[in-house]
Amino acid sequence: MTENVVHLFNDPQNSPEGAPVLAVAADVSTPVEKRPVPLWVRSGRAIRTAVTHEYTRTGARAVARHTLYIAGGARIVGRRTWDSRTVARYERYMRAAEAAGNLDAAAEWEERGQRFRDARHRRRMDLLTSPIDAAKGALVGAGMGIGSLVALGIVMAVATEDVTHVVTPLMAVVEFINLLITIVQVVWGPALSIGPFLALLALWAVGSKQQAAPAWTMPDNIRSAEGEPITPSIVVKALRDLGVPALRNAIKDMGDAGASMLGPIRIAGCGVEVDVTLPSGVSTNEVQNRRRKLAENLTRHEHEVFITIPQAARTVRLWIADSGALDEPIGPSPLVTDETMTADYAKGRAPWGQDLRGDAAALSLYQRHLLITGLSNQGKTVALRSLALWLALDRSVEFLLGDLKGVGDWAMFDGRARVLIQGPTDEHVIQVTEMVEGAVEEMNRRIQAPPGTVFPALIVLVDEAQMAFMCPAKDEDKRPYGGSKSNSRYFMAVRKIHNQGRAVNVLMWQGTQDPTDQNLPKLVREGAHTRASLALGTESQARMALGDKAVDGGAAPNMLRPGLDQGTLVVASSGIDIPAGQAALTVRTHYVDDDAAVAIIERAKALRDGVTTLHAIDRNEDRDPLADIASVIGTAERVRTKDVLARLGTLNADAYGGWSFIDLKRVLDDAGAEPYKSDGVMVVSRDRVARALANRDTNGSASAAE
Repeated sequence: MTENVVHLFNDPQNSPEGAPVLAVAADVSTPVEKRPVPLWVRSGRAIRTAVTHEYTRTGARAVARHTLYIAGGARIVGRRTWDSRTVARYERYMRAAEAAGNLDAAAEWEERGQRFRDARHRRRMDLLTSPIDAAKGALVGAGMGIGSLVALGIVMAVATEDVTHVVTPLMAVVEFINLLITIVQVVWGPALSIGPFLALLALWAVGSKQQAAPAWTMPDNIRSAEGEPITPSIVVKALRDLGVPALRNAIKDMGDAGASMLGPIRIAGCGVEVDVTLPSGVSTNEVQNRRRKLAENLTRHEHEVFITIPQAARTVRLWIADSGALDEPIGPSPLVTDETMTADYAKGRAPWGQDLRGDAAALSLYQRHLLITGLSNQGKTVALRSLALWLALDRSVEFLLGDLKGVGDWAMFDGRARVLIQGPTDEHVIQVTEMVEGAVEEMNRRIQAPPGTVFPALIVLVDEAQMAFMCPAKDEDKRPYGGSKSNSRYFMAVRKIHNQGRAVNVLMWQGTQDPTDQNLPKLVREGAHTRASLALGTESQARMALGDKAVDGGAAPNMLRPGLDQGTLVVASSGIDIPAGQAALTVRTHYVDDDAAVAIIERAKALRDGVTTLHAIDRNEDRDPLADIASVIGTAERVRTKDVLARLGTLNADAYGGWSFIDLKRVLDDAGAEPYKSDGVMVVSRDRVARALANRDTNGSASAAE
């Protein structure tokens, strides 16, 4: 293909001086004249390429590294020499023991130092008399040596009958001494020339062995130091280089080089833990705010270092993971591996996952409202569902479920939940709101019961609750279903359950994503006793999710890595064992997939009577009591009358909330399905109710035909 090319400098009069005059139009296949690149530009490019080339940088680092090994080796040898000649070592250990509060060890080091001083004093006093003693010893030794040689010569002279052999041994020694002097004269000159190089080589060997050179000079495989064990010197150096002037100066002024700041380094799960007592003038938040830099100084990623505030004043607790350990998956949930597991709402704890130490993290759900939040696709629904799956194994617990995502994440609860609403539309939000309002009516009925009455747990669970708060729909009285005002139906229903539901075991569980003041109002999120958060985008969102106390205490769900830390959440709750001094606990939750969830719910169904799940809230005031009784009985052969009444109240509090045994018996007697006593308790038979319904329908059809 050919196209015309219009050149910038095509007018000789307007062209810059020296610019070539080119044709106005030319075929692209025609060579176009180019301006030559100046020599100095080409030279500069070549020099820049050579200087910035990886081989050049590697060579420069190697030269700097081996040069600095000598300086580092000299420093190490000098320090060792100084420690061996002075009491500096003993004083350093003594101060470290005093700082750690170990007075016995401090006294022992002080005693050792005093013994060293006494021995050094004796050696110095011996130097005053040692020259005289040495001279005397030399004279005596020389005399004895000459006498021995002469005696040996006499023996040789007698043996050979030659008197000249008397001095032969003596002359042999003289000749040997002369030979040694000659050797020294020959070697002395080269030794003086080579000696400094040998000394430098020795210093280089010491520095190389200790890697006494800056990190930037090291090769890549050493400079990265992935998986480097955590030692006291590494921790102190990381703190020193943190960029806090007061901390850096305090470490330099410490005689023990900062070792007194550190407590013992303890193995804690898949990492180590150490308490750091900061010097005066350094606050804990100065260290907390530099978490990333501290992690990099420790040759770790940011998510592998956690900073919490223990009870001790001016102390931070560092938990440092083994490199890469947090990227490894944890084991399967006990819900999956133990098919005999059951739940106990009042006394048990749900096996939720593992903490960072690798210990099991179990959560008590007894009389605690729950809120789980996080960014989208971080594992919120699975984490919330795992708790519900465990609690479903308690046969006494009832569920009212609203899934406002509607993609089947909670479909397995069909037949176990009393109500299951699934869908993202405004109509589904309306049904979920009426479901929660029905739970409020049940709560009020329970509150009015005689004192001491024990009620089974009723879990009102709404997943993707932000859909309810953001719903724009209004009822016939112009009251909004969504929002956070006093006339918002969903908001007010949740608030009522938060205020009084706990006392009668009516609990509100909510899962929501990407929290804001609009989709998660302040009063609602602060009404939850257990608050957990997966990865979030900002610290302000972390404060919404967990509260100021937890975030100020070191909780940082905003530091979790979206997409990489799926299923990892930060929990603030009295229902989970949190180490003393911490406000939150980081938990890596077990992943329970849909197939496993279905199997768990099947086990839960086998533990209790069958349940007929409602998939919508019937707003029609005309109820069919006999049909509703059959519905709440489900597939069970017989159900206690007390349980039938409780289930009817949950099904529709307005219609059945005030029913007593007399009302239930009246309906059943009229239908010919009278309650009867079994094992000492009054029960309702499924077969009797079914026959009564069948007979009623048959009689009704016959009457209509007539």
